Amino acid sequence: MNTVLLEYALEVEKTGSITQAAANLYMDQPNLSKAIKTLEESLGAPIFKRSSKGVVPTARGRIFLEHARNVLIQIEKMEHLYKPDQVKGVEFSLSMPRASYLSLAFSRFIRNLNREEGMNVWLRETNSADTLKDVETGEYNLGIIRYQSSLEGHYAKIATAKGLLLEPVFQYSLRLLMSAEHPLAGKKEITAEDLIPYIEIAHGDGTTGHREGFEKKGRPLEPEKRVYVFERGSQFNLLLEDPHTYMWVSPMPEEILTRHHLVERQCRKRTGMFWDTLIYRKGYLFTAWDKAFLKELEAVKSIF
Repeated sequence: MNTVLLEYALEVEKTGSITQAAANLYMDQPNLSKAIKTLEESLGAPIFKRSSKGVVPTARGRIFLEHARNVLIQIEKMEHLYKPDQVKGVEFSLSMPRASYLSLAFSRFIRNLNREEGMNVWLRETNSADTLKDVETGEYNLGIIRYQSSLEGHYAKIATAKGLLLEPVFQYSLRLLMSAEHPLAGKKEITAEDLIPYIEIAHGDGTTGHREGFEKKGRPLEPEKRVYVFERGSQFNLLLEDPHTYMWVSPMPEEILTRHHLVERQCRKRTGMFWDTLIYRKGYLFTAWDKAFLKELEAVKSIF
């Protein structure tokens, strides 16, 4: 079977669009459609079907694409065995939620790399849905997803369907992050009602399970003032410049709190427990650099 056709099919799966996949592959859309049809005819069954969400794999197509991805990975590994001169320096990729403890572990990982080596490192901060896709398609080797503990079974099923393995990294409850000058910073016990006058900062791409609304008479108590951001740098600037803002976050390293003149505070209302969980493809072998990052992650976790 032509491995180029496998690459074409995986690009269509990744984009969910024949047109976009053709653009990414620098080829005409009719030629890509013809190539996919040729592949499907050789298999005797369709790989894709059209839906309201675009082009999606059939049930059998998803299984085929998982095997195709593994085949290409194995071919790449075999080529590396005989072309060692083409493997130069650090190769590392991670898709993860916006979490300062993860960012600190990554920064320490980079700091400790051999600076004389070449380096091809990718870090993406995004939501759990995108991270699952990043790792499933092989665009990123490692991922960390975030979800509420009550959804653990749900995400386990999703991972199994996508051919991914899960390893719990960190369990915690959300806490409030605010400026040390915030009017509530000195309050011993903060309630949901206390937060109503203030501005909540939230991630604009809808990080899955990042926060849970407080309950009041059976209905969520939502803030009336909210600013959506996509960059952690913006969130820190907002918290620092406007002492009337706050965020819901995972545990923050003390050195980062001190650096940005911020404080963590607990809230009396329960927000539930959350998991940050490592994901990777079945059959994927951790590299020395993957292991080095995970070692730094364990070191950062130990401070909490």
